Amino acid sequence: MNEFGFSTTISKDGAVISGPWCAPRQMLAEQSYDGHASIHDDATAQKLGFRGGTIEGPTHFSQFVPLGIAIWGQAFLEIGCISAHYRNAVFEGEEVRAFLTAPESGMTHAEIWMQKKDGTEVLRGSISLASDPSKTALEQRVAGLKPVGQLVILRDIRIGMRSKRQTVRMDFSQNMGALYPFSLNQKLQKITQPSSWYTSQGGSSTPWGRPIIPMEMISVLLNHTAKVDPFPVRGSSVGLFADQEIKLIAGPLFVGEDYEIEREVVALSESKRTESMWVRTSVYRPGSNDVIATMLLNSASLKESFVEAGA
Repeated sequence: MNEFGFSTTISKDGAVISGPWCAPRQMLAEQSYDGHASIHDDATAQKLGFRGGTIEGPTHFSQFVPLGIAIWGQAFLEIGCISAHYRNAVFEGEEVRAFLTAPESGMTHAEIWMQKKDGTEVLRGSISLASDPSKTALEQRVAGLKPVGQLVILRDIRIGMRSKRQTVRMDFSQNMGALYPFSLNQKLQKITQPSSWYTSQGGSSTPWGRPIIPMEMISVLLNHTAKVDPFPVRGSSVGLFADQEIKLIAGPLFVGEDYEIEREVVALSESKRTESMWVRTSVYRPGSNDVIATMLLNSASLKESFVEAGA
């Protein structure tokens, strides 16, 4: 076990470093929103042409954390950023591996990708420190988005829309609700890259004297109240995460601590199959206006699953 509580085996092949093959676990089979099952439910996913319920994208972020630490040490846990475009779904039982092209000495930005054993690329993006001046993978994607046409599901959404501030918190035994029907303790039993720094027992050994929230669970912390003050999306539809970035600016985020969040629509996009809303969530300490973390999330609604309200 290394000084950060991980026992991850890291391999090196030239400039590329990688972690071990891992089989992420499905923990959202019981997820529900808008009164129906989600893309993580086998039956719902199969109706939409998927093999089965998909593993949620940010689950994969955990496999990149030890790689970021291998390059930048403790700084990655304080000001680390993972920015990824999800390319192919992963299903229960499949093994995946995280790769990173090691940057030159002193550089704080690198390319990342993940593959299945058959070579299928799961995601591609960037890993960096928040202090790096380079654009992240998703900042580049947003800058290149084309204007949208006539949207249906997102017809009432406007860039610049903001939610009210909300207080969020994650305790070890707290069930995170209908969107995330499990607790942090349950996640820690199945997380692909465990660390003692995530646990109640090992939290006192961190430099901050308390346990930190795993990066993949920051997604849960910031998303689990999304339906409390929702944006005016029409009807109901099945959605999926198409792009996601989590950036720590003055981290880490801690278990058992209150935070305040605000959401803002920063872009809209579409494809033949989806309508997408890009939302940036900013994290604050209570009573402060200083942003300590952000999440950029492209939630893509599948057009074929759209049901008009009242239909």
